[in-house]
Amino acid sequence: MDTRDLPLGFGMALAQNEPAMKKFESLSETEKMAVVERTHSVKSKSEMQALVDSLTHNSIF
Repeated sequence: MDTRDLPLGFGMALAQNEPAMKKFESLSETEKMAVVERTHSVKSKSEMQALVDSLTHNSIF
């Protein structure tokens, strides 16, 4: 998955959280696609931040 394919808000939130970005980059393609699918139900900036933060807390899967 190319970072250009990420939803804009998700990419911006990842850029502000280096540990989460590194974790996302380490995921398999299937796991990355699952995370991106979850972004489609996010309705606010704070929800997106919570989703990104969950990458570093291993609570997303």
